[in-house]
Amino acid sequence: MAKQFTLGKNERLKSRKLIDQLFSDGKKFVITPFRVLYRLDKNEQSLLQFGVGVSSKNFKKAVDRNRVKRIIKEAYRLQKNDLHTKLKEQTTRLNIFIIYTGKGLPEYREVYTKMGMIIDKFNILLTK
Repeated sequence: MAKQFTLGKNERLKSRKLIDQLFSDGKKFVITPFRVLYRLDKNEQSLLQFGVGVSSKNFKKAVDRNRVKRIIKEAYRLQKNDLHTKLKEQTTRLNIFIIYTGKGLPEYREVYTKMGMIIDKFNILLTK
């Protein structure tokens, strides 16, 4: 079976309740220019949900905010597969929300490498 490099509807973090839960009692870490909020639930159905936020304070134009979000989603989509398989093995649910805190429009290459670092950090957290 070929790997799926998709970001389907069920993989997106859209529920207001889940997002509020993440912000209130989720854990966080920073890999500049990203602030990453996450929540691990053991013994749940294995599901990986992902959301992105970009500050309208730093990016006044919606076009710029959407471009940053698109770049982040693309970098995540291409690198999430090993994380997804690890979650399936451990029957764990993981919700991730990434906030871009940089001031300028990012380069795709930079976002791709930082996203790789974020996913590596989650892989380390899951092996503990």
